[in-house]
Amino acid sequence: MSNPAHLRIREVTREFNVNGEKLSALDAVSLDVAEGEFVTIVGASGCGKSTLLRLAAGLDTTHAGRIAHDGRPVTGPSLDRGMVFQEPRLFPWLTVERNVALGLENSELSKSEKKRLVEEHLELVGLAGFAKAYPHQLSGGMAQRAGIARGLVNRPNVLFLDEPFGALDAITKTRMQDELQEIWARERITMVLVTHDVEEAVYLGDRVVIMSPRPGRIRDIVPVNLRRPRERTSAALARIRTRVLESLNSIDSRPVATDERPVRDEGSRRAASLRPAVALAN
Repeated sequence: MSNPAHLRIREVTREFNVNGEKLSALDAVSLDVAEGEFVTIVGASGCGKSTLLRLAAGLDTTHAGRIAHDGRPVTGPSLDRGMVFQEPRLFPWLTVERNVALGLENSELSKSEKKRLVEEHLELVGLAGFAKAYPHQLSGGMAQRAGIARGLVNRPNVLFLDEPFGALDAITKTRMQDELQEIWARERITMVLVTHDVEEAVYLGDRVVIMSPRPGRIRDIVPVNLRRPRERTSAALARIRTRVLESLNSIDSRPVATDERPVRDEGSRRAASLRPAVALAN
């Protein structure tokens, strides 16, 4: 993680007008995401986690505060930032390969290069044999794989995922989590995933960002100092999961400040587990 400010969010506030009244969705949120890091965000429904994701991706630009990606202000969507939604949002009249190719629509690459990238990413997500299939011929997990391929096909250096497995059954969700982790390990792309599933957040993330109820604030950040691949049933993972749940269930929603960064060294795990629950400063 050579660039600690790969994605920088500073004092971001987002308000909406609802029936003539201002509704605060986010209040002074600050967060740094390092290059190649996998950050997960959890919180109660309506806490603003999906709003934060859309702002960081540039899909929504109405906010106070500053958001920068790779040192440049985020002023709108960019091919450098991919997005995967809870629903795959595939066009039913297009084949899988053409749906994935939509991720390259604004690219200046040649037709042959686009074709190569689509084939490569269908292979990456295990859909090489379904290029000519239509969305109605896919299972839920396969459709979500297509959505991930579309998010990755233009080689963004940050991929945002908004509850990508929320609509899947438990078995398919588990399999997709493992596949996403393998993709991250191979591609080393920065990933930021929003989820309501604490187990998913701890299993996948280098850090788990915990948001308080509306107005959304970062109230805690828990590092997951475990080597990959991780064991879902390990006692270490269970302890971190309990820590996240305790933070979520805490009545006090005031954020705490720290400059804690993720520790990848297994030898540092025991010391890290003794630290208090944390959140970012500035």
